[in-house]
Amino acid sequence: MSWEWVDSNAGLAEAIAHLSGAEVVAVDTEFRRRDTYFPQVALVQLASTERCFLIDPLCIDDPSPLRQLLLDPTTIKLLHSPSEDLEVFEFWLGALPTPLFDSQRAAAMLGMGFGLGYRGLVEALLGVSLDKEETQSDWLQRPLSEAQCHYAAQDVTYLMQCWPLIKAQAEQSNCFSWVLEDGSFMATGGRGPLAKFKSAGRLAPVQLATLAALVDWREQEARERDKPRSWILADKVVQTLAMKRPRNRHQLAATENMPAGVVRRSGDELLAMIAAASEDPDWAVPPALPPASAAVRNLAKYLSGEIESLASTMGMSPEVLMPSREVELLAREQCGEVVESPRHWQGWRGKTVLSPLRALAETWRAQHEAG
Repeated sequence: MSWEWVDSNAGLAEAIAHLSGAEVVAVDTEFRRRDTYFPQVALVQLASTERCFLIDPLCIDDPSPLRQLLLDPTTIKLLHSPSEDLEVFEFWLGALPTPLFDSQRAAAMLGMGFGLGYRGLVEALLGVSLDKEETQSDWLQRPLSEAQCHYAAQDVTYLMQCWPLIKAQAEQSNCFSWVLEDGSFMATGGRGPLAKFKSAGRLAPVQLATLAALVDWREQEARERDKPRSWILADKVVQTLAMKRPRNRHQLAATENMPAGVVRRSGDELLAMIAAASEDPDWAVPPALPPASAAVRNLAKYLSGEIESLASTMGMSPEVLMPSREVELLAREQCGEVVESPRHWQGWRGKTVLSPLRALAETWRAQHEAG
């Protein structure tokens, strides 16, 4: 396996000139995020069918050619499970790769399993077992070792070898355009920082409002100081503050594991925020959906079975058709509630998945209401 090290503006321009006009370019990144909020880009790997480039962003002050490649509508950017890479590119270059083909999503559509890792993909398609020796490397160190470069290069060179196989299978299964469409819906941020608090739905309205306000404050602090969220305030502390809602500095400082520095610097601000949430619990959070009715729960259970059946017929993983958390949302819609449909309910999924499910839900409701 060979690669070319690129550590100058001129070298980057030459590499991008070679890649421009290609049907597809495999893309990957290495970064560090141990002591920062934003990912620190340490390496960008690019590969065509002929050449592999390891781009050193620490030595390049004009990454605009790379940005142009990421936005080139004529070249497919091939990535595997790219959510973290998207965060890197958005922060560093202010751009997301398009068109984007996620080989993990393609594997799920081809019935190879949902959430298949890169090494699993390479082994399944090429029969090659990749090592994991450099997964915990410090990618910001220089110079990188030969082993690190080898590890980084194989993340795109083998992906390029997978490309003709996975492309042919996707075209044969008529889902090639579906993968690209799903790639166009990919964005950074996920469902937002509040989503990680699994017990939020069980909190009283005033506690939920307090939690939302605290999470928002922590997010802003982490961004401004470029520090991990947990360095600002640990999840357990945020949860405890939301539940107990301290009213003065003494109660705030007495909160278990509450950092004294946060109390000194931001105690008054936090107390004012907690008080405001207590006075008007609706200001800090979007309107919550009411608890699901029996009809919604029963319809959601029925639809889950139909999704599994449809996925089996299509040879796909059910999660590709509709994540389990969205099944109840569809059931609510079909029971007459006003819901906000996710963007990815459009396009191929709207025609192939949502339309038949809505028809089945209408029939199910008619039968059960008649009974």
